[in-house]
Amino acid sequence: MSPADPRRGPHEASAELRAGLRKLVREDPSGGGWHLGARLRNYFLTGLVIVGPVTITIYFAWWFINVTDAWIKPFVPTAYLPDTYLPFPIPGFGLVVGIIALTLIGALAANLLGRTLISFGEQMLGGMPIVRNVYSALKQIFESVVSATGPNQAFQKVGLIEFPSKGLWSIVFVTGETTGEVGAVMPGGEEDLLTVFMPTGIVPPTGFVCFLPRRNVVFLDMNIEDAAKVIISAGMVTPESQAKLRDLAEQARRKPKITGGPAP
Repeated sequence: MSPADPRRGPHEASAELRAGLRKLVREDPSGGGWHLGARLRNYFLTGLVIVGPVTITIYFAWWFINVTDAWIKPFVPTAYLPDTYLPFPIPGFGLVVGIIALTLIGALAANLLGRTLISFGEQMLGGMPIVRNVYSALKQIFESVVSATGPNQAFQKVGLIEFPSKGLWSIVFVTGETTGEVGAVMPGGEEDLLTVFMPTGIVPPTGFVCFLPRRNVVFLDMNIEDAAKVIISAGMVTPESQAKLRDLAEQARRKPKITGGPAP
């Protein structure tokens, strides 16, 4: 049937008109260029999201390995270095030696002889006016980090408190109930106090230790890792659990409703 055939129906003419318009849009150079630019931009951003974190992670891992090798390799005898027998250096050998050495030191400290040597060394450091303060502070920091990352982590729950002023909320890590002298004094006449740690922005090792009533803490259904992501990323990264819930809700809204009864 030719286009000029008068026997064409209205539906056939409308279908041909729609097909022609679609073909015209596809052949439009300006529209095609716009779609091509948007597609290339999306490809670039997708590649950046994929390659960026991997590249930065590899860079920091490589930097850490090189720094560790530079510190530890000078203490290893030349006869035990694989670089002595190979024409190329092996990165990470110093890191492996450091891990083995720390494990052996930890095993040594677990017995009576090791504890005696450690106590003797701490007594020596305790007699030095400036060194003892530095050693005590560093030891407390390392003990806090290890206890926070261990299986029995010091941080128990995540909550919100109004800080630094009313109406402004900050994420805190609840370490437990306030005991000791602070709990015995009962500041403000409060008996049920909680001890919380509020990290300062993107520098989570530093922060404020606060003692406040339990009623002033809003507990969150969020784990420690998700809260740390929110703090370190300055709020740009939200917990994955919330993203999954949003995706499930969106899928539920898009899912067609199943109605009973026979099809017409």
